[in-house]
Parts: sequence; structure tokens; C-alpha cells
Amino acid sequence: MSTPVTLPRLSWGDPAARRRALLVHGLGSSGALMWRYGTWLADAGWHATAVDLRGHGTAPRALDYSIAAYAADLARTVTADDAPWDLVVAHSLGGAAATVASADAPTWTRRLVLIDPAIHLQDHDRALVRVSQESAFADTSEAAVRAEHPTWHPHDIELKALSAAQASRWAVEQTSVQNTPWDVRGAAARLTVPTHIIASDPNVYSIFTGALADEVRQNPVVTMSVVTNAGHSPHRDLPEATMRHLEAALR
Repeated sequence: MSTPVTLPRLSWGDPAARRRALLVHGLGSSGALMWRYGTWLADAGWHATAVDLRGHGTAPRALDYSIAAYAADLARTVTADDAPWDLVVAHSLGGAAATVASADAPTWTRRLVLIDPAIHLQDHDRALVRVSQESAFADTSEAAVRAEHPTWHPHDIELKALSAAQASRWAVEQTSVQNTPWDVRGAAARLTVPTHIIASDPNVYSIFTGALADEVRQNPVVTMSVVTNAGHSPHRDLPEATMRHLEAALR
């Protein structure tokens, strides 16, 4: 396994808050784009910390972009007093990495919420992801993001453009190349902490649906809900509805 890197952090809420959450972004994104979860949790009395994954944002660059490497970085991302995270919220690639981190180190977090996690990507989904990333790198302007996602909040448009400009294109490409096959179903089966999956709507686009969702939910600690009419990033497509799902998961 490659040597872990130290991930840069940003946070929301009172650092002295009793409940602490870690926020993990998806491929080609950045910690700042988890701001919806950060502000919601802070308003609910949490202290929320987001990280930039290796090769993304301002995080260190490396050669290893396997999910195992991403997971090792997360497993070494701990609270100030080394206590378990009370919650980890992780999207897409981040969801895959957080799944492996929690399965391998069950005391790392007390609870997982995975947002349309990339547990197992078929060739069709891998091709769509590749096209999406190529498009993002081809034009990193806010105008391009706004044209593709006109309903997004201005913060999301600004930060999505910035994350595309900051991310290493080579790292994003290698994340696909080095994870062939892309499959962490074994880790999902080994999860022991309460895990809720907030999936996007398969009628729009979801990478966690159908037989895959049925298989993962064979683990009794896993539950699931779907944000109707939202695509792969429900916190950007339908943020208020997504936060209601988060609130329900934490009840």
C-alpha cells in the first residue's frame, strides 16, 4: 500500500461542538463543494470538517490513486483528540473510499451516510464518468458549469469550476485506470456501523441502484433512501430535499 498523505481541511461550526462529522467529496470535486452538508450540520450544532482527497483541490499529488490509497488517507484523517468521528458523509468516489476505510477500521467512525456511492461501477457508468470529467477539464469556466447546471446555487457553480481547475487531470484519469475493476462490494458487506445510503433517482441518473443496491442492503446495518428527481449530486440538484434525507438518517 502507498504511503498516506495528509489531507487539507476546512470546517463549519463550533470546534468545541460535541458532535463531529467528516465530509468527503467525489471524483474531480473538492472539500469546499460539500458546503451544503457543512452548513446544515453546523446549524444543527455539529462541527463539520471537509477534506480535499489526494490529487484534488490543494491536496498533495501522488502516484497511487487506488480506492485503497484514498481509504488509507481517510483512515488517518482523525479528530483532534483521536476519538472516532460521530459521522462521515461521503459522496461518490468518497463514498467508496469511506466504505473501505470504515470496513478496515471499524472504530474510525460511529456512523456513515453515503451519497450515491461508487460501490461498483459497470463499464457503462465508467464511460459516462470519463465523458463527464473530460467535459469538465475541457472548459473550467463558471459559464460552462452554469450552462450545464442552470439550477445550481451560485456557490456550487463557482466551486465546481474551481475544483476542475485545481484537480490534477492525471489523478482523475488514473483513478479510473487504477481501479479496474471498480468494486468495493466486499468492503460494503463487512461494514459494522450504521450506514445510510442517500441515492439519486435512477430516472435521472444514479450509480447506486437496482441489483447493486439490493446486494449491498443484504448487510443489516445498511439502509437506503432515494432523492426523487435528483441526479448523481443530489445536494446540488435538490439540496433542501437531500438535507431532509440526511436529517431523517440521523434521527
